[in-house]
Amino acid sequence: MGLETEIRYLDDMKMVLYDKAWTRTAPNFEVYYMQRGIEEKNDLRYDITIIPPKMLGQEFAKTKGHYHIGECQELYIVLEGEGIFLMQKKGEGKIQDVYYVKAKKGDCVLVPPFYGHVTINPGSKTLKMGNWISKEYMADYESIETKGGLSYYYTQAGWVQNKNYEEVLKLHSEMPLKSMPRNLDFLKWSNPK
Repeated sequence: MGLETEIRYLDDMKMVLYDKAWTRTAPNFEVYYMQRGIEEKNDLRYDITIIPPKMLGQEFAKTKGHYHIGECQELYIVLEGEGIFLMQKKGEGKIQDVYYVKAKKGDCVLVPPFYGHVTINPGSKTLKMGNWISKEYMADYESIETKGGLSYYYTQAGWVQNKNYEEVLKLHSEMPLKSMPRNLDFLKWSNPK
């Protein structure tokens, strides 16, 4: 039995992209690919996501993005290429934190509980990453769609603020993990409060 590849098309992502004028005339093409459930271990699921090097108008290719519901964490491992992981935490009607992590082959990036995240391929090579996440996790795509993306876009001109947010915090950077944790039990999902 072969693994199915889920394809995210441009039409699936138009609402979260920076260059709205470009999306009106762009053809509907494949933006990135996901293979879910490649491996399962101790209530965790291992997936692979592949983002080819493309431009989405003025913006670099990225994932659609979602928030984790509940105390769910996710661990990414860059397998090929380089990526930028943009993360933000919402709460009490506003964004409480927003940062990015630049990661290259071999680096790991941890998405903390209650954070939304998007992965960007800023390079000229394909970005391939694996991730471990609870099989029970739930995702919220709607909050990001409603705002037209996270609070920043990564474009050819650099970082651009998303004007759909009333208050935008200053973007800061964090370092990736240089190795994968030996025990992944901390990734197990907890019920939302």
